[in-house]
Order: sequence, then C-alpha cells, then structure tokens
Amino acid sequence: MERAAEAHVNRHEEDEMEISGYSPCCWKLALVSLGTLCSGGFLLLFLYWLPELSVKWTCRAVPLRDAWVVLLRTTDEFRTWSRVRVRSFFAPGSSPLGFPQVPESKRPLCQAGPLEDWDCEEGNLLSQPACGEQAEIRFFVHQNSRYLWSPESQSFQRLRAFDVGLSCSSLHTLHGAGLPRSTQDYRRLFYGANQIDVQVPSLPKLLIKEVLNPFYIFQAFSMVLWSLDNYYLYASAILFMSLVSICSSLYTIRKQYVLLHDMVAAHNIIRVTVFRGLYETEEIFSTQLVPGDVLLVPPEGLTVPCDAVLMSGTAIANESMLTGESVPVTKTALPDPSRGASGPLQDLAYDPEEHKRHTLFCGTSVIQTRYYSGEAVRALVIRTGFSTSKGQLVCSILFPKPADFRLYRDAYRFLLCLVGVAGIGMLYSVIHSVQQEELVGRIILKSLDILTITVPPALPAAMTAGLVYAQQRLRGQRIFSISPQRINICGQLNLMCFDKTGTLTEDGLDFWGFVQAQDGCFLPAGQDVRGPGLSGSPFLATMAACHSLTTIGGRLSGDPLDLKMFEATGWVLEEPTQEETALHDQIQPTVVRPPDQTPPATSEGTPEDEELMELMKVYEIGILAQFPFSSSLQRMSVVTRTLGEKRLVAYMKGAPETVGSLCRKETVPDTFSAVLESYTRRGLRVIALASRRLESKFTWHKIQHISRDVIECNMDFLGLVVLQNKLKPETVPILAELQRARIRLVMVTGDNLLTAISVGRECGMIPAKGKVILTEALPPRDGQPATIHWQYADELPALEISDKASKEEIKLMLDKEDQPPVAPPDTSYHFAVGGKSFSVILDHFPDLLPKLLLCGTIYARMAPEQKTQLVEALQKMDYYVGMCGDGANDCGALKRAHAGISLSELEASVASPFTSKTPNISCVPDLVREGRAALVTSFCVFKFMALYSIIQYLSVLLLYSIQGNLGDVQYLFIDVAIIMSLAFTMSLNRAWRELVPQRPPTSLVSPQLLLSVFTQILLSLGFQVGAFLLVQGQPWYHSQENGTCSLLPNGTTPANVTAGSAPERSGEDDEDSVRGFENTTLFYVSCFQYVAVALAFAKGRPFRQPTRTNALFVVSLAATSGFLLFLLLWPIPALDEFFELACIPFEWRLILLALTLSNLALSLSLENFVCDCDTLWQRVCYTRRKYEYPNRATYPQLELDEGAPGYSCRRNAPPRAKYKRLAQELLFDPDWPPQPQTSTRAQVPPAESSA
Repeated sequence: MERAAEAHVNRHEEDEMEISGYSPCCWKLALVSLGTLCSGGFLLLFLYWLPELSVKWTCRAVPLRDAWVVLLRTTDEFRTWSRVRVRSFFAPGSSPLGFPQVPESKRPLCQAGPLEDWDCEEGNLLSQPACGEQAEIRFFVHQNSRYLWSPESQSFQRLRAFDVGLSCSSLHTLHGAGLPRSTQDYRRLFYGANQIDVQVPSLPKLLIKEVLNPFYIFQAFSMVLWSLDNYYLYASAILFMSLVSICSSLYTIRKQYVLLHDMVAAHNIIRVTVFRGLYETEEIFSTQLVPGDVLLVPPEGLTVPCDAVLMSGTAIANESMLTGESVPVTKTALPDPSRGASGPLQDLAYDPEEHKRHTLFCGTSVIQTRYYSGEAVRALVIRTGFSTSKGQLVCSILFPKPADFRLYRDAYRFLLCLVGVAGIGMLYSVIHSVQQEELVGRIILKSLDILTITVPPALPAAMTAGLVYAQQRLRGQRIFSISPQRINICGQLNLMCFDKTGTLTEDGLDFWGFVQAQDGCFLPAGQDVRGPGLSGSPFLATMAACHSLTTIGGRLSGDPLDLKMFEATGWVLEEPTQEETALHDQIQPTVVRPPDQTPPATSEGTPEDEELMELMKVYEIGILAQFPFSSSLQRMSVVTRTLGEKRLVAYMKGAPETVGSLCRKETVPDTFSAVLESYTRRGLRVIALASRRLESKFTWHKIQHISRDVIECNMDFLGLVVLQNKLKPETVPILAELQRARIRLVMVTGDNLLTAISVGRECGMIPAKGKVILTEALPPRDGQPATIHWQYADELPALEISDKASKEEIKLMLDKEDQPPVAPPDTSYHFAVGGKSFSVILDHFPDLLPKLLLCGTIYARMAPEQKTQLVEALQKMDYYVGMCGDGANDCGALKRAHAGISLSELEASVASPFTSKTPNISCVPDLVREGRAALVTSFCVFKFMALYSIIQYLSVLLLYSIQGNLGDVQYLFIDVAIIMSLAFTMSLNRAWRELVPQRPPTSLVSPQLLLSVFTQILLSLGFQVGAFLLVQGQPWYHSQENGTCSLLPNGTTPANVTAGSAPERSGEDDEDSVRGFENTTLFYVSCFQYVAVALAFAKGRPFRQPTRTNALFVVSLAATSGFLLFLLLWPIPALDEFFELACIPFEWRLILLALTLSNLALSLSLENFVCDCDTLWQRVCYTRRKYEYPNRATYPQLELDEGAPGYSCRRNAPPRAKYKRLAQELLFDPDWPPQPQTSTRAQVPPAESSA
C-alpha cells in the first residue's frame, strides 16, 4: 500500500502543520459501512471523534496532487488532527494576483450590474460554468484560511495577497491605479467575498455537536441501560440534568457567536468607492473588494472594511479595536522610494507590521483625513476577509489553541483507571452469574450496570459546577472570562508578567524638567520651558511641533506624551478645515504658534517693541510632513517650515540612545550617557530632541515621497526632556502580596531599560539589596561571533536638576562605577535585558537563554512580538505564566499566556482569556485566589465523585455475591438526595481572603492525593466488608424462633416483617432480591460513608473559606445526616417499606451507628492528620529537596519555588519542572552568575569556523 505523501504547510510559522493526501477507497468504505451497521452506529461515532482514523479507515494514501481529502496535524505539543476536503474551481488563469487570460467579453464571471442585483458570493462564483481556456484550481479551506495547490512546489500553500513579497515601490508603480472590473471579478474567484463571515450556527446543528460529546453519549448509554433495568427514576433525573446542561451550554455558545457576529457586522457590508484607473471611480459593496483595489477614503472617514495601505494623503484612525489604545493614531502615505529627493532610495519589502503607521487595519475607524485639492486620499487593499488583522483576531477566538490543563489530563487517566476497576467487577459479575445459571440478558445488564456505577455519568456536571460558581464570583469583582476552564489554571500560576506603562504606572505623564544642550555641552537644567531662555529656540520649536496631535471634537487628542510636552510649551495648534484645503492647490498644513501676547501697557511703545510684537504675532510653524513614531525605530520626526523662511527644518524626538546615534557627534555632549543615566535611574522618562536645517533641494513635493532615513540623519542634538510616570497607588501593595504568595514577578515593557530598573526597585520587584546585571548582547559583526557583555548596575549619585555637571564630576562617577562591585553574601541577582539583546540571545545563545529566564526580572524595549516570544520561552521552562497588560501592544502575549488579564475594556481585549474593568492590577490577586479555590474545589469534587463510585461499586459487588442488589429507591436516594446535593453545594466555598505562600497541588496523581483516595477506599472497603460479615454472624440472622423486630425500643412489630420469621427476599426468580439484612446493613453504612468522605474532602483554609461558611453545604450535610439517623434509630414501617429496608434489631442499629461514627472519625483523622499534614510528610515518609549551598539567598527563585508542595517519593529525586532542575544545577556552577565587566561569546558551529 502506498504511504501517504507527507509534507508541511505554513512551514516555520506558528501554525505549521503536517499534511498528507488521501483518496476514497471503495472496499474500505464498504467495510466501515458494514461495521457501522453491526455496531448500531457506534463505529461511525467513534470515527467522528477520531478524524485521523476516519480518513485512514475509509481512504487510501495518494500523492498530494491527487488527493481528494487531506489530513492535517499540528506540529505543536497537542498534535491535533483535522480532516479537510479538497475542492476545485475553474478560472481563466492560475495566479491569484494575476489577470484573466480571456477577453472581457468571454469571461465566465459575474457581471458588474446594479448594486442591488449583485450576487457574487463565493459559492456562486465557484459554480460558474467553464468558458474558454480554463485552469483548474485545487484548494481547501482550514480554519477560514485558503490553501491553493502550487504545481511549482508540488504542495499546498496559504493564499497570500500584498502583505508578503512586494516592495514599496512596486505598490506605487504597479498597483496604484486600481483594477478594472474583469480583474476584480477574477481575483474574487480566489479570495472570495471580502467579509468576516461569522455564521451563527443553528440550534439543531449546535445541539447535534453538543450531544455527540463522549460524556453525553455515555450518559445516554447509561440511561438506556437503567431503563432496561426498570430504574426509571434516576434515569429521568440524569436526563433532566443533561437537558439543563445542554440547554445552558447551547445558550452560552450561541450567545458568544452572536456577540462575535455583531462585532464584525459593522464593517462587513458597507458602500465604498474604488478607483477604476487614475480618475474613474465606482461605488460598490465592500464585500466585492479584492487585493489590488484602490479605495477612496472620504474626508468624513469610514469604518475600514479591509487592510489597506495609504498611497496618498493622511488619515487619523482610532485603532482601539486592534491595539486597545484609545488614542487616535496618525497614518501617513507609504513612502515611494523611486521618488527620493536625491535619486532612488532603498526599496524595502512592504510588511503590514513594519509599516503599520502607513496601514489602515480592518475594523478600525478613520476619523478624518488630510488632503489637498486634486489628490484624494487613496488606500490600496492588501488583505481581505479572514486574512486581515481583525479576521485573524476573530479566528483566534473561533479556533483557540488548546489549553494544556494537567488537571484534565489526569482526570481522564483516572477515569481510565476506574474503567479498569469496572472491568474487574464486570468479570466477577459475569463469572458469578454464570455459576448461578442466570439468563444471558440478565448477565449482560448486571455487568454493564457495574460500568455505569464505577464511572459516574454526573461527573462532568459536578466538575463544571465549581467553575460556574467561580466565574460568577469573578464577575462580581468586575473580572470577566471567555474561557472558564482557565480559571483552574490561574491557581497554578507561579510567574506573573506585567506591562509597565498604564499597568504598574499611571497612563499620564507629568512634565518634570528639561536639560538643553548647546555647543556640545549641557546647560543648567530647568523646569519652565516658557521662560525667556527658550523663546524662539529650536528646543522649544521641537517640543511644540514634533508630535502627532490632532483636534477631534474641539479637543486636542493624541499620545499622552505628545500631549504633555505640547501643553508644557503653552503653544496653540490650528488645523485647516476641509473648505480651506479645497480652495488651494497646495496643502494647508497644521500650524503651531506661540500664544497671543498683548503689548506692554504703556502710552506709546518704541519702534523696537512694535517690531518685536509684530514678529511674535506672525511666528508660526507649519507641519508639512510627519514620520510617525515607530516602536521598532523608537523615534518620530516632522518636517516643518517657519513662516517667512524658505528652507525646511526637520525636528525629531525619541529614545535618547536612538536620537543620539543619529546626531552629529560634535553636537552630543561628552556627558550624555552619564546625565541620561542619572535621570533614568530615578525612574524618570527621558526624551531626546534634535533638529536639522534641510538643504534647499528638499521641497514639499519631494518630502511627501521620501524615506525617513534621508531626513533622520546628521541631526543637531538639542537636549533632553524629562517626564515622570508615577506608580499607581495599588501597585506596591499588590506586588508585595503576590511576592508573599511565592509568585515570581517580571516586568515586560517598551520603555527605557534603566527607567524600568528604577521602577522595578520602586515597586519592589527588585529588593533593596538585589544586584541587577545589565545584559547587552551584540549580533555577529565583521566575522566576530555574537557577544554578551555583563555589567552590574551600580547606583550613581543623582545629579541635581539645578546644577551643571562638569566633565570632571562625570568622569569621577564613571571611574567609581568601573570598579567591580563587591556583592554582599546575602544579596540576590536579577537580569535586566533589552529587546534587541533578547533577540540576539534568542538566536545565538540558546544555551544561555534558560539561565537568563530563570532570574530575569526586567525586560525593556520589548516589541509586541518579543513579549509573546518571552511568554513562550517561560512556558517551555514549565512555568505557569500569567500576563497583565492594558491591551496596547500586549494582545499576543495576553493570548499566549496561561492566564492573560487585559485591563482594557476595548474590543482588542476580546482575545484575552480574562478582562478586568478595574484599571489596575488589584484584579491579579483576586484572580489567583479564585483560581486556587477553584482548583482545590475541582480536586475535592473529583475525589468525592470517585469515592462515591467506588463505595457504591463495593456495595453492589458484595450484594451480587448473595444474589442481592440495591433497590431503585435506594439508588435514587443515594444518587440524587445525597450525592447531587453534596457535590453541587461542596463547590460553593468562597476563596480564602488572603494569598498564602503554599500552593495547591497541581496533579491528581500526586502522592498526597493518591494517598488520600486510596486510604479512603481501603477504609470504606474495610467497614463495608466488616459490616457485611458481622451481620451474617449475628445470632438472629438465621433465627426462625425469636422475632427480630420485638427488640425495637417501642416494642412494636413493623408490618413488613412478622414476628418469629426472618425477612423474605422478594422478587422474581430471574431478578436479584433487594430486601434483606445485608442490603439494609450496607445501605446504612454506605450512606454514612458518602457523608463522611464529603466532609473529609471539603477543604477549607488556606485556599477556601472554612466549610462552616458554606451554608448550603452545611444544611445539606445536616439534612442528609439527620434523615439517615432518623431512618436508622426511629424506623417507620411506611418508610422502611418505601426504601425496601428489612427490620433489624435495635442493638444492631446501635452497632451500625458506632461503625459509621468510627468510619467518620477515621476518615477525618486520616485526611487531616496524615494526608494533609506537611510536617508528617517531611519527617516520616518524604523529604523536601534541600540543596547544600553556602549562599542560598543568592538564588531567590529557589525560595519562590518552594512555596509549592515539593515532596518526592524518592529522596533527592530531581524536580520535574525544568526551571527547578536548572536552578538546582546552577547552585553548583561556580561560573554563574557571570562576573561584572565580563563578556561571553557565542559558540561558532564547526562548519562556520572552518569556513
């Protein structure tokens, strides 16, 4: 048989998959059909659950080019299978971005008629009849992404558009004029309709998908079995619970689909105007857009229906949906390298992320546009439908990455163990029944009944109840979840990442001061930029003109930093109206000018004063071009013209290190680094300013299509602006609470490294005596391998803002810093890494990366994708990672973390598992507390349900041995009145009010939990077997002379047993007897055992409130125990008859009471003083891993890790978690941590070194 041709799609991408081709096989289909008939449809159901088997058992392997069906398998740790059908259509060409190869008169495509009659949906297009020379296009759709067959590469490739492989110049020269209708229709064959079509499934479809869940199938099987065994009452109860659960699930799922559908409906179908050439336009529906269309962006704005790059003009967009950032963003036209001022410029490949300041993203809102007469604001469509940024966001919600919950993996394994136990019981039942010569049908029913007893059908509902209660409590704390299953994993978090700005610190900034540079030296620092010293200076002009502010609704809006700096100047910003722009053939720029000043209050002014005032009135700066801020470039700039001057001036601001590197060396003070460090060490935000007077060759028309690199060079350094970003008042106490709970804290920010270190010390992430190691990694250069420089961040004396630092003072401070610091023996160390260094380490130092991650506390200048990479790297070290951010640039990390918490209420946070409406980190300990409580609740409920199954399993097997069984009413009383009431109220314990250093167990197969379960099983077995044997040894068990009921305290004889006779077993010959001494004895003993294990497993502190605070659970326990005691000690004939209980002597009732009380005492003692006793585990059975090392405090992570139960069945056994093993190894590594002022070189592969 030919093996499936395996290949890969999306190679080297996050969603890489293995792909193999198959074609239907007739004889396999016939065998599967026969098996389906013989199994009553169960084989078909089995294949539905396992798509890989459904393909392999019905198809034969073929090369991909001949495949009718493809089998996909993810390459991640989950290895998820998917089955997809290959389809095809015919088109007059094979290239998606090409042009039709037939005349327009013969094209077999939809004609562009009136808008109302347009019917070019995907299905209609693919079913068009062939006409002329047609090419067959084979494709398949997986998770809303199209994959086309490529004859050249002999593989399926994801359908791409203009977001990959095209240069910026080609977008302008080849695709700037728009598409004719024929080409638009042709491309729509490949790309389909431009809409994010979130279809809300019908209720029948959702119902079928929900009902086919394995647990519901097992419940249906159990209900059929019980009905055949005349156990209608419990079957009806399970049916009712299942219906309630299914209806609740259907309502929740459908509601989420409706919300998602409504989220994308606003821009799915709108009217837009496209260009048919340079000047002709046409109005169409947005669903007709394809890559290559040129969209007209109207002055009043619109909701963008696709991803498009601006080709001309300027737009102000609200991207809160995408980034969570509520501040409008200015979008400028994509530079055309072919139209540079001094010839062609470097032609970069267009990338939506790299050129996001020129890209309008789907779903964002364009508030207003800037243009001049004769040239409208044009945008080239680059991506449509689900390939857009918003489409990818929606796909991440529709098809979330499976969460690796260890609890559920262990639960399935435990259920398999229960199935094995049930198999033993079934075998015993069959053998015993055959020996008793029972009917075959009865034997089958009895054996299958053992399975439904051992594997409780109510387990999923009981496990889900705890999560539902926790979700409701979180909702009351203004924390909302789209993935309730992740609440449990919040209880396992041992590392928490925080964004800085807007999360740990306030959103706004306060102007703190400035330091002006002149002639290569810093002038004395000041605080008032409106003073006479800065009037008319380039420094003040840069602060006033270099920004992206705009007026919306009569108010200035923009980046908080820009806004704060502009407000400090006191200048005025004026923007042209649309009418003013349309009246001129040149652009009307945005103008900034000083505030109006009134002349001196004198009778007559001198000519000099009048001239000065006249100049001040006309001093205006017009902003002609803008190069927006880029997080990767860490700078922004503008090109301006001052009124009355001919030459243009460029102003730039940004990160001091970046701005300084782009300035002429003679203008940068020698003390630049030291002065900068003196401010950043205090946690202050520092922005550098620079300017450049452009040459006369730079005109307005040339700068509109010029690369920013041509402008942003050879600048004159102007000085520093210092701003303060204060910590939120909740930050310090919340972080201290998390540290007390043994949760490691990490800061991930895009801010300056030294500023982040200062904030880390201020908020307590880095202790006072902690040493910070600055890690600077340099990529390979000039034949030299990549290198890491290690430097200990020592405290420098702070410069006073009013003093001028001389070169001698700065040199003295630097000389002191160059001395290797002597670390006290009781200090810890923390790595601080920048974004560029992190990328170098990721690529060239894979062996050092885990060591850095183990004690890395500060990660600064991190780009959004680097934040995601950091979270992934920490997860690979077996950390349970949480991420808390305000939604801006954190979406990827929030989605990837085990528990992502967004502090933004905007649409971008929809992909985050948790969203808090409280704009500070106080939600983090609340979520961890509820997670720990929910995790402990899950363990409690699972153990209780497992013991319930085993206890009933033991009772039934003992009764089977004497041809007995429990009665229907007894089953119903146990399953509903006892189990359901206790299981569903046990989960109501609220979380404990404090976070404690201990962590809850993370696995059902941990020694403590296994010991807890097995001791309770043995205890239950011992008491049941003991009671079973004791009752058979009683003198009245076989007595026919003395009435057993004459010994009741009231001397009466119940109606169900006559005096002087033993109870007779009732029932037909082919059915088990119910009423009997053994039945009655085991019924009482087992019922009290259910109560005992429920009380023993209902954990309280330190993770949940004490059991006594759970009123409903206490009432359920009291009611159940009281009724059982009443039934045992004060029998009523009618109740005994109803429960099918035999009459037993009062002395035996007292003995049963003593047995059950002993069982309860032993259960509580074993659970509380053995299984949950840490001290006993340490001293008697197990040992905590202690490491012999003289300076243990140097490794704070070890102290954090020991917050969790660290027991091992083997003494000195290595930890399971990778980060714990690494920490253990580093304790004995004399070369770690690195010494200060040292370097580490990357290892060069032998092949490279020889070359």
